[in-house]
Amino acid sequence: MHPQELSIKDFSYELPDQRIARYPLAERDQSKLLIYRDGDITESIYADLADHIPANSLLVFNNTKVVEARLLFEKPNGGKIEIFCLEPHESYGDVTSAMLQKGQVLWKCLVGGAKKWKEGTLITQIERQDSTKVSLTARKVEQITDAYLIELSWDDPNLSFAELLHMAGVIPLPPYLNRQAEETDQERYQTIYAKHDGSVAAPTAGLHFTESLFDKLSKKNIGRAFITLHVGAGTFKPVKSEIMQHHEMHAEFIDVTAIFIHTLLQQLNDPVIAVGTTSLRTLESLYWLGVKTLLHPGIGPEALTLTQWEAYSLAEKNISTAEALTALLSWLQQHRTDRLITRTQIIIAPGYVFRVVKGLITNFHQPQSTLLLLVAAITGNNWRKIYQYALDHDFRFLSYGDGSLLWL
Repeated sequence: MHPQELSIKDFSYELPDQRIARYPLAERDQSKLLIYRDGDITESIYADLADHIPANSLLVFNNTKVVEARLLFEKPNGGKIEIFCLEPHESYGDVTSAMLQKGQVLWKCLVGGAKKWKEGTLITQIERQDSTKVSLTARKVEQITDAYLIELSWDDPNLSFAELLHMAGVIPLPPYLNRQAEETDQERYQTIYAKHDGSVAAPTAGLHFTESLFDKLSKKNIGRAFITLHVGAGTFKPVKSEIMQHHEMHAEFIDVTAIFIHTLLQQLNDPVIAVGTTSLRTLESLYWLGVKTLLHPGIGPEALTLTQWEAYSLAEKNISTAEALTALLSWLQQHRTDRLITRTQIIIAPGYVFRVVKGLITNFHQPQSTLLLLVAAITGNNWRKIYQYALDHDFRFLSYGDGSLLWL
């Protein structure tokens, strides 16, 4: 069966509200860890992760940083408007460029209370630490599908958009936490290795890692490498269509260096383990992008993207992982760049054949979600057994919850 024909109702389970972790544990690496291998399930904690991974493995982390993407405005009549910054206008090419804009930026946004904002601009005053103020103005440019294109401008030409968000915005916690962001979320809804501003949701599998855990992994010669995929709000987008063919997967920006791709090539004889679904989607996307450069040698940067179902049609070509990654490196050399910045829309579901990863570290995901489809692509029908075990053994679910190590 082609994944397009899958019914999302077949990927449902009962998640009691009390099993959703509203807050993280006091110690990151004390979260429980379910280990699945060859049909068997065992339990551990993240602090002991090194005991369950072979030496010479490579863990791949997503070092994106969550930005304070929720901006709050108040109209003169007291009405409150929330602007949730989703992603930059396509004219910027990548998230980093948009984040570095000074004075003005165009952003695709959700608008809470949009009916109260019929015309005109919204203005708010942001107080800095030195008590001086910055004026931030929002103007609706146009409505686009399920969101708005908003022009945001501010009266300090030396201030980047990333700096402005840090000053003025609020961390966008997932809606299922059903609470307002608190001061502690500034640190805890961020991995300790977060580096590049751009996500509106954390790569939550990485929230469990600590410097102490990194030390244990290093002592066993378990390597680590970093990619960047900026997580969009689409990661929480519910699947509303009965058949997956009619669901539009969200596209996300990836940013990968040539050095990382070379590292990956050298690693193919030992396990590559993705820390988080975003890392996994990036790793597998690299293979398919390499395939595209082989099939279309003259392909340009704008065309070298990956659409939702493209991997399944390209799979007929039967190109090895080493060939694809080598071709991708050659393409980067031809275009005289040491970074690949593009978009991937890949959907990984049962029926997908993995080309790069041998394992996944991930949290427990919502019923009827594309993330659960990805888990099922790794574990087959045993995903039900895994999730039932987690429910029966007091595992905490979703972003601030416990996690799992799933082997192919």
